[in-house]
Amino acid sequence: MTEQPIGPILDGLGTAIELDDGDLVASAFVIAKVIDKDGDVSLAIASSDGLSWIEQNGLLASAQQIINQTSIGRKGDE
Repeated sequence: MTEQPIGPILDGLGTAIELDDGDLVASAFVIAKVIDKDGDVSLAIASSDGLSWIEQNGLLASAQQIINQTSIGRKGDE
């Protein structure tokens, strides 16, 4: 297994974030579904330098709350 920069991978998946002029992304926590050559599925986690496990948990919990709130009533989003 080799470490790879995540930016080009996310770009290739069409991932984007909405930011206003002057906004600064202070840290990032990425969760990815990985399928290996045998078809086995695993979870990969990456975070920006200096992001502690406490901050990772906070970002994850906050994201889960947002996803839960915005997914109520959505059709076609599985």
